[in-house]
Amino acid sequence: MRSSIVFSTMICLSLALTALFAGPSLAADELVIKQSNYSVTETLDRLTKILKSKGITIFARVDHAAGAKKVGMELRATQVLIFGNPKMGTPLMLADQRIGLALPLKALAYEDKDKKVWLSYRKADDLKQAYNISARDKVFGKMKGALGKLTDKAVAKTAKKAMSKPAPRGSN
Repeated sequence: MRSSIVFSTMICLSLALTALFAGPSLAADELVIKQSNYSVTETLDRLTKILKSKGITIFARVDHAAGAKKVGMELRATQVLIFGNPKMGTPLMLADQRIGLALPLKALAYEDKDKKVWLSYRKADDLKQAYNISARDKVFGKMKGALGKLTDKAVAKTAKKAMSKPAPRGSN
């Protein structure tokens, strides 16, 4: 009897540890993660400017490191930008209102232990799958393309036009 209790406890502990350590790797599969050439603040400043230029609404910006500081804790630079476009979001919510838990969209910029800055957001394909929305492929396609291009621009060191033309000799 006692051995079956010990065995059951070990099984439960093993499952809990597996879930604990498998969770983050599964979550990473749901995210697009890009290294930024800028600080956390500058990365989200750039993304904000780019999104606004495209008519996308900025709803909020959350500074998690500032929040941690208020309670006497330290956290490396970590900020979330919350943004959206009702032209894209509303058709998805008409298909399944529960997607409102994931909308408006969010982008997370954070600094890792090696002082590298990353910009991440949830994959449009993951949202489609998580809420089982099949009748809005065109909207998800536009979302995926726009997020990819706009976030690439936010983290890039130089504009693509500048990269395509070499600087003339002696221009320094």
